[in-house]
Amino acid sequence: MSRRRKHQGHVNHERWLVSYADFVTLLFAFFVVLYASSQVDKAKISRVAAAIQGAFHELGVFSGSRPGPDTESGHQVDSQSKLAAAEAILNQNPSDIASALGTSRPGFTPAALDQLRRELFKALGAEIAKREVILRAGREGLVVSLSEVGFYDSGSALMRPGAEPALGRLAHLLATSQYRIRIEGHTDNVPIHTPQFKSNWELSTARATELVKRLISDYGLAPERLSAAGYAEFHPIATNAAAEGRGLNRRVDLVILAPAVNGPAPSVVPAAK
Repeated sequence: MSRRRKHQGHVNHERWLVSYADFVTLLFAFFVVLYASSQVDKAKISRVAAAIQGAFHELGVFSGSRPGPDTESGHQVDSQSKLAAAEAILNQNPSDIASALGTSRPGFTPAALDQLRRELFKALGAEIAKREVILRAGREGLVVSLSEVGFYDSGSALMRPGAEPALGRLAHLLATSQYRIRIEGHTDNVPIHTPQFKSNWELSTARATELVKRLISDYGLAPERLSAAGYAEFHPIATNAAAEGRGLNRRVDLVILAPAVNGPAPSVVPAAK
């Protein structure tokens, strides 16, 4: 009888796939857990954000679109909630407010800056309600925006006579502070070509320098605290594609900077020849 030959067992070269699949499954589960643990109550966050944004709009602190509807009820946050949120923000620690405004740096007194902001809101409340004045936080400090619709005729660098009372209240508060102020002229992107102004550069610069002269001659602000700049249409705060946005961009900004440094200006020594 012939002996049966024993067949050699088949060597499986793909057994590593089992371990690899287990590893991938565990890795997937790990990232699912991380993702789940990072989620927050988005509905609650949306309500808080809407209340804060609405409060700032009521105060005229920030410009831009209005807050959207509440994510759960589908209703707008009521005015009482907005004002309550605004009051909570105004009553927080002044250093926290200064930090939110980007002004926590040497030369700024947080309490004094916050007090000035409160006084500006109180003095210009009527203009803020009509959106003729907007208070907002800038990268360098507090910004007081004077809109063209409330203070200037189109294409003119002279302030309207009807805007004089508001300018007087604003200038009085600025005169009693020690902050440096940069006056910035801004326009929309519609070209201008008049006998007086050949471009938006000239109009924006003329409005800034004219306001500087008024603050010095009529209200006694120290010249060393003031500077002027014209930016034409190149620093918009809203889109120029719509009439409302162009209206917001036509403005004069008073940027409240660090307090002026006391003492004489350093002398300039000519270089040796």
